Amino acid sequence: MSFSSFKLHPQIAAGVKALGFETPTPIQTQAIPPVLAGKDVMGLAQTGTGKTAAFVLPILERLLPGPRGRVRSLIVAPTRELAEQIHVSIGELGRNTHLKSCTIYGGVGVNPQIQKLRAGVDIVVACPGRLLDHLNQSTINLESVEVLVLDEADRMFDMGFLPDVRRIIKHLPQKRQTLMFSATMPDDIRKLTNEVLHDPITVKVGHTAPANTVSHALYPVEQHLKTALLMELLKQTDTESILIFTRTKHRAKRIGQQLGNAGYKAASLQGNLSQNKRQDALDGFRDGSYQILVATDIAARGIDVLSISHVINYDIPDTTDAYTHRIGRTGRAAKTGDAFTFVCREDEPVIKGIERVLGERIERRILKGFDYTKSAPARDAEFARPPRPPQRPRSKPAQTGASMDAAVRPPARPARPSRGTAHRGAATAAPVQGRRGQR
Repeated sequence: MSFSSFKLHPQIAAGVKALGFETPTPIQTQAIPPVLAGKDVMGLAQTGTGKTAAFVLPILERLLPGPRGRVRSLIVAPTRELAEQIHVSIGELGRNTHLKSCTIYGGVGVNPQIQKLRAGVDIVVACPGRLLDHLNQSTINLESVEVLVLDEADRMFDMGFLPDVRRIIKHLPQKRQTLMFSATMPDDIRKLTNEVLHDPITVKVGHTAPANTVSHALYPVEQHLKTALLMELLKQTDTESILIFTRTKHRAKRIGQQLGNAGYKAASLQGNLSQNKRQDALDGFRDGSYQILVATDIAARGIDVLSISHVINYDIPDTTDAYTHRIGRTGRAAKTGDAFTFVCREDEPVIKGIERVLGERIERRILKGFDYTKSAPARDAEFARPPRPPQRPRSKPAQTGASMDAAVRPPARPARPSRGTAHRGAATAAPVQGRRGQR
């Protein structure tokens, strides 16, 4: 089967040909025909299966003959990186269509986004939080949306975005085509599917197990020896492009620095980076400027690099689904890849779950020449956060007489905060920060 069998408009077919695409992937083969026919589709597919083109091509085909300058398709994605990836795909596949798209997400200025919307766009690729901001400020109009796409719906659920998604859907026309893509189908996603999809066609491609082009290996190791084992493993392994996953932002940053100090072309990708630095890290990893990228799960969402030879789980993920997402970034496009996971004794329950999904026991490996007997330090000197520098006291004007007496006398009682202020701050700070981080 070839892309010509879809009978796409010549302007769209030219974009496909320019990218060198000849044979559609399984998800494209199954999903494109019903989407072209106007059906709602539930697509179950891993990252790296070609699902982006599976919805972008039919959207371009649908929008090409219609009016321009109004938002006729909305694509909702969980992270900025994924939104940018989809936006780039639209530009590449639709290069000859003159259809315009723009991205909407937090972490960058809102005014350039407002200007693009006012100038007129046909497709918006958005993260939920910032899109709600635009809706609340009436800077975007979704009344003309014909096609809604919810991409990586399970990740949006993991990140707590489903209430936002439901609020966004209330601003859309009831008569529309809705496409949802997810690597897994937890109960909340199944419920959302029943709410927003009408008589959907379900297509499934390898959503229950990692790609069979990936080989897996576990490296049992004590927590305090992980970094030393990583350095030795890199010396002994023939690698091309390596993606390393850690559990925390601080650890991703620290390991990236240690690899750089060891002479590797390495960068870290984590939530504390500015959008420009995040994009620089991604671009450098794609073009080979960085051989190694160290990332957290959320920060790495949306990485689309076909040449990743190894995924190394410095910290094992919390769930089997997260493991599938991680290692799905290697072994793509019929290439083989390796997934190495450092495991400690307490990781055994997660390992058993992964092995059940794979249907086999994962090989345990011992790295030759590595000293596993080194005892742990008395305190964590590697990942302990550095102490805050001492605060310099504010200079105060000299006091004399009665004012000095008042200054040295202790107050009768401590000052009380305004009623409810502290409680409100504690209650709202965490969720607001979390949502802004990925708007």
